[in-house]
Order: sequence, then structure tokens, then C-alpha cells
Amino acid sequence: MADEAVAEHPAEPAAPKAKDARAPEAPRGGARGDDNAKDAPDAPGSSDAADAEAAEREKERERAADRFKDRTRDPLAEEQGEEEPTDAAAATRARRSGQKLLASGRDLIGFDRSDVGRLHIGDINIGLDARRSGLSMRDGPVPEEELLRIRRTHIEPEGYVRLRRALEARRLLVLGGAPGTGRASTALALLEEVTRDGESGQNAERVRRADPERGVRELAAQVVAGEGGRLRGTGYLLEPALDRPGTLPPDGMDLDQLASALAERGSYAVVVVSVGSAANPLLAGRYGAICPPAPTRELVAVRLRKRLEEEHGDPVRVGGGGSARDGDGGGGLDGHADRDRDGGRDEGRARGADQGGDRPRGGGPDEAGSLSRLLERAAELREDPEVTEAVGLDDLRPAEAELFASLLAGHLLGSVGREELLSGCRGLAAVQAYEWFAGVDRALAAPPPGDGRAPVRSGTAALFHPVAFRIALAVLGGASHSAVSAAAHLLTWELSVQSDPDSTPARPLFCDDPESDLALSRARPADGPVDVAGAEVTGRLIFYRGAALPAAVLAELWDRHFPVRAPVVRWLRLLADDPRPQVSMRAAVAAGELSVRDFEHGYAELVRPLAEAPTPRRRVFAATALDQAAGHASHRRAVRKVVEDWSRHGTPALRWTAAMALGYGRSADSMDDTLDALARIGVRDDGEQLAVASLNVVRLLTLPECATVLRRLADWTGHRGEEYQDLALVSIVRLALTDVDEVLDDEPGTPLGDRGDWPLLLALAATRPELTGKLADLFWTALNTARSRDVAFDALETLLRSASRKDGRAWTREGLAALLPALTAEEHDQRRLKWLLRRMMRDQDRPLTEERARALWRLAVPARQRRSDEEESHG
Repeated sequence: MADEAVAEHPAEPAAPKAKDARAPEAPRGGARGDDNAKDAPDAPGSSDAADAEAAEREKERERAADRFKDRTRDPLAEEQGEEEPTDAAAATRARRSGQKLLASGRDLIGFDRSDVGRLHIGDINIGLDARRSGLSMRDGPVPEEELLRIRRTHIEPEGYVRLRRALEARRLLVLGGAPGTGRASTALALLEEVTRDGESGQNAERVRRADPERGVRELAAQVVAGEGGRLRGTGYLLEPALDRPGTLPPDGMDLDQLASALAERGSYAVVVVSVGSAANPLLAGRYGAICPPAPTRELVAVRLRKRLEEEHGDPVRVGGGGSARDGDGGGGLDGHADRDRDGGRDEGRARGADQGGDRPRGGGPDEAGSLSRLLERAAELREDPEVTEAVGLDDLRPAEAELFASLLAGHLLGSVGREELLSGCRGLAAVQAYEWFAGVDRALAAPPPGDGRAPVRSGTAALFHPVAFRIALAVLGGASHSAVSAAAHLLTWELSVQSDPDSTPARPLFCDDPESDLALSRARPADGPVDVAGAEVTGRLIFYRGAALPAAVLAELWDRHFPVRAPVVRWLRLLADDPRPQVSMRAAVAAGELSVRDFEHGYAELVRPLAEAPTPRRRVFAATALDQAAGHASHRRAVRKVVEDWSRHGTPALRWTAAMALGYGRSADSMDDTLDALARIGVRDDGEQLAVASLNVVRLLTLPECATVLRRLADWTGHRGEEYQDLALVSIVRLALTDVDEVLDDEPGTPLGDRGDWPLLLALAATRPELTGKLADLFWTALNTARSRDVAFDALETLLRSASRKDGRAWTREGLAALLPALTAEEHDQRRLKWLLRRMMRDQDRPLTEERARALWRLAVPARQRRSDEEESHG
């Protein structure tokens, strides 16, 4: 900076004259005096009248400046107090995260449960629809054919040998796992192996299923009886129904009694239970163990290979199914062999990629060539991005692997088309969602157990908590585990009250098991950022293990279970009031997706009531839900009609909500229509809604049509109506005070997204150089208009202080280097900047160093002009 930059503090410069028509003349209460008053002839008392008039004009100017300042405050902070800022950046990130998790590559309204209803795979029937009964055999021997199939196709999960040794040592094993993970198959494989060479020998009844209605005590009595002493060395499989209300799990003495009976008869037993609060004491005891799921790649590989061998008829066995422990040499399949085969598939996939990827994927055996070539093509198809996206699951369970392998084989052999393949893959997540919710509350109508023990509590809350957790995870996926768990307990309460309104449901306090929640909901934890009071901290987040599951859960919930809508609506309204953006904004996105599935119901029960709510948080929830529905082409026209009607004829609350919906940029036919609607809202009723209208004008500046928004702002500054001028001026000042991450929907990696903590004005100047002149003209107008001058100067000071961070690293220097020269093109503007820098240097609380002041001056004034000024000052 020149030496005079740090000279004595000069007087504040007067407002300049109009500069190329950029600064509109301030209507009423402007900085200029009344020329007619100055030219009036002297008269008795004329001096006093002039002084009074000047004082009144000054008061009016101050009142106009105060009104303007009020309109620049955050409209979302009304319920929190004017001094407490809202965390708009956290809300934007939460909305973006919720949209990402619910975007499973398809329009939710067209979510397909698959056209494939049932498939025959070898000697197994696989039904895509989950309307399957329970165990086909109850309290009877397991056929030898099924045991043979298990020996040849079962994939050992991690730790299988440890489970087998525990069973051999204790005779009894309580095996815990989530339904559908292959825990029963693993139990049968264990029993088949330990009884193969035992006392039962080649007995056809050496492995038996016990009646699930019977408990551990009844099984112990059955073992002792041994069918009249005929059964010895038998393996028993029991899956007790512990999820029925009023049913108590067996205690340690019951298990010891059963183990003693088994040892006496030389027999074995595996009790299969679902992980959860009821089974946790069993799994923590001496007989308990967790059954890990089988690895997905091996499951699919074995099923696919078996299917292709059957259809192809190739006598060559390429590592066919089975286990290393099989004694007949029928193609062993242990973990090492399978990994070797995976490597072969990877190599084959690479060879196939070199030969080109445009060949047809269908075709019969004659076209496919050898079985090895079929397996290579199957590996390529399994890794196809479109197929992977259609499946939408991080890992597959045994029945899902069977179906997926059959679909792949059918497509390779020409019997299943491409669309049918993708449709069947999409159905996997839909079937899982159906199984999670089908008949959950049937157990409430079942009679209490007849063992004479009174239940501790009704069990309604324990029954509904797993499904409530799955719904909460579908709505709040990506939030902290604690937030999802708390929301699940709220929903459990609502479901329990809806199911039994005449009684107060019990609220268990110490039954939560995070590991059980993860297992029962196919969820995974991950460490990630959590927004707390405007700062990011590391927290434990939770997600579904599959991108397709959130949408599938919401579709199943809303389309097939109408009675549950009422408690879910009440629950979503509670989430709308949650002060944490990670909860309320994700819930709003989910509410929009549910409204798409039934817009009439969603609009009547969620959107319209919350749009008229007295609190801004609920109205933001409604606006976000509307925008989410507008993201679907099927509902865009309806949403735009609603927003248009609200902007024209709605109550003040509805107009406020319409403005927030318009700020997303999808609730009107074009950008000009969006700006027309926002102007209509902002200027009505003496600018009552001007604050929220200006906020959403600024939000539109992050969209590709930014130039259109700037053009309209320039038009408004020259409008005859003061309300339009105020809308433009407030928007301009807000543009300088708003950070990018408060309004930007883009992920980091974009030019604006990488400048999340920059003021939006400077970020646009740095990334859109073609807009710099328009931005400078608009901000110059705010600086040179009487009622906006004070607030605009404060905003300029904020921009200048953002040039460098506290540690001296560059921050927004690039944006200031682009904006300041255009903003201070004339000598008067440079003098005003010089005065502002001096004021900042004399600030008692945050004095600006002379070095930084000089650096800012050099950014604003080109070197050539600085030299000319110095030469002129020195004569």
C-alpha cells in the first residue's frame, strides 16, 4: 500500500454520484440533501424548519437502514434467537447424504420386485417371493439327500473348525446369527460331520430336526427317551421361537441338562437362535457361539459353477462344490481352493476384456464353448457395473446367492434376457425387505407358552424394535449410530401404541445390543464426520450393507403395510422437530420419497401440515420433502403446481415454504419462473417475506444458470418499486455473507465444492471469471446505496479479513484478487477502500496488521496505477 494508506484517519467519503447507472438513487431518506430546500429564500423561522426537516430525513434514513439490516438476518434462526446462527452447512450436507443413499439407480416409483417368481436350481426350488412357510420338515429326520447336498455345496464360514471342535467337546452348541445368513445350513453341516463316523453310523435318522414349538427341556426329554433306546449318536437341530411375546429363553440349567442327556446317548445338538436381547444370555454362556455368514464370492461361485455344470453337461469337474472333508473325492471346495479358483476367474476376466466387451452375453451351450469359457464369462457378467448396481447388496446370503447364480447362468445360456436378469437382481433387496416385515405382529395374537412360567412383560416393544430399527436406518442411514438408535426407540413406541392403544407399552432400557442391531438389519458401522454446533467431529456412523436396501425398505413399508403409515407419519413429524440437521433433513428426504409412492397421502399427512407450521424447522422439512418429490419426473408437474399456488395465493407460512422449495431450483418450469415466484413472495405485504426470498435467490446462484440470476438482480436494482430494489440489495449483501457449503448441493471435487468455507461471492469471482464484472457492479451498488451502505461495508470488511487464515495461509486471496480491482476501478472507490483498511487497522478487538493491509491494497490496485499515483503525489 502507498504510504498514505496508514496516514491519519480521514473523514468518511461522501456517497458518490451515479456510476454508469449502477447505483440507483435512494428513494426517500437517501444520503443526499434536498436541493430545493437549500435554494429557498430566507424567511423567519426558515432555518429552524430546514434543520427540523434535515433531522427528520436523517431519522428516516436510519430507520430505513435498520429495516434493511433486519432483512439481512437469517430467516431460519427465528426460533433460536437472532444472535444464534443456524447450521445451514450441516443441513445441506445431511440432505445431500440422504439423497445419495436413497438414489439406488432407479426411480423409486418404478421399483420392481422382479418378474421372476420361482426358479428351479438343481434339486432346490428357489422362490423370489418371500411368501414361504417355515421349515418344510418339523420334528423329523433330515433326508440323506439333503445331507449329501450340504456336504457337497456348503461353504464353510470363518471359524467353522472352531465351531466343530466346540460341538465335539461339549455335545451342545448354541449358534447365533441373523436369519437368512446360512446359520441353519452351518448347523446341519456340523451335525452331519460329527455324526458321520459316530454311533449312528449309516443310520438314515442320524440327523433330526426338533419341533420349534418345543423348548430345550422337551428336547432333553426326547434325547433321553431316544425313541425307545433306538437312537444313539444322533444330531439334533432345534430352532426355538424366542421372538414370541411372553416366551422366555432357556436358562443355564436347562442347557446343562440337555448337554448331560446328549453325552449319555452319545448324541449332539445345535440350538439355532437369532441374535438379539432374548438370545444374548445364551450366546454369552459356555455353549454360545456366533455364526459368521459365508463369504459372498465363494457362495456365488459354487452355485454358479454347479448350475453351469448341470446345464452344460461337461463331464470335466472344475473344482465343483463340496468340502475338503468329503471322503468321496467329489470335487473338494475349501477356502484355499476357492481362492485359487477366484484368481483363475480374475485372469480369465482380464483375457476376456482384452478380446473386447461388445460381444453378446446370451447364447446357448454351443455358442458358449467349453465350461471354462462359460465360467470366465460368468465372472465378467458378475462384475458388470449395471448388474452390481441392480443387485444393490454388499453381500449375498445363501438363498440370494442361489438365485443370483441361477439368473447369471440363465442369461449366459440364453434362457434369461438382459432386462429379466436386471429385474431379478433388483428383486433381491425387495425380497429381503418383504421378509423383514411380513407378519411381524402375528406373534402378538399367539397364545402364551404353556410351560407355566409367567412372562416378565408383554414383549410388544421387543417385538417391534428390530423392524423399527430397520425403518430408522432406511430414513437416517449415514447418521450416527446413536441418532438412528434413538429414532428407532421413538418409532418402537409409536408402533406399540398403534398396535395396543389401551395399554402403555414397556420401554426396555438396557436391552440394546449394537452388534445385534447390525446383524439383524444387514448394517455396517463406519467412522465418519458428524456435525455438532457448526463443527465436525468424528463419530460412529451406520449404513445399510447395500445401496438398494433403504429404498426397498421404504417401498415395502409404504406399499404393502397401510396400517403402519399412521405411526410412521407421527414419528416423522417428531423427527422434523429434531434440532440436529443430520436427523431432520434426512427424515425430510425420506418423507419426499414416501410421498412419491402415494402423493395424495404424503401431501395431506406430511407436506401440507408441516408447510403451515409456526416454526421454520418444520417448514424447511416440508420444502425439502417437496423438492425431493420434484426430483422424480412423474411428480414434478404436481409439485410445481403446488408451489405456484402457494406463492400466489397461500398464507404467509405457505409462501415462506414455497420460497424454500424454489431455492432448490426444481419447483418451477425455468429459472426465470423461479425468480418471478421469489420476487412475488419477497415484495408482497411490504416485504414481509423478503428475508427468506433473498436467501433462496442466493441459493440459486450455485446452479449453472447463475448468470440469469445476476441479470435479474441487476434488473431489480433499477426497478421503480423500492421493494424490488430491497430484494436485490438484500440478496447482494447476503451473497457476500453466505458461505458456499451453506447453500451448495455439490460434493467436494467441483470448483465451488472445493471452496466450501469461502464466501459465495468470492468463490464465484474465483471460479467464474466471466461473471466477475456483474458481481462487482452489484456489490458496488449495495455499497453506494444509503440504506444498504452500512451493512454492505460490514460485509466488505468480512470479505477482506478472509484473505488469509489465522496461521497466515492463503484463504480467499484468489477471489479477492478477481473482485477488488473491478470493485475499485475509480479513484473514489480506492479512497473508500483505503479508509476501510485504516479503520480495520485501528480496530481494538481485531486489528489488521500493516503487512496484511498492504497486501490487500496491492490486490485491489494494479501495480501500474499504484506507480502513477506515487509519481503524481511526488510531483
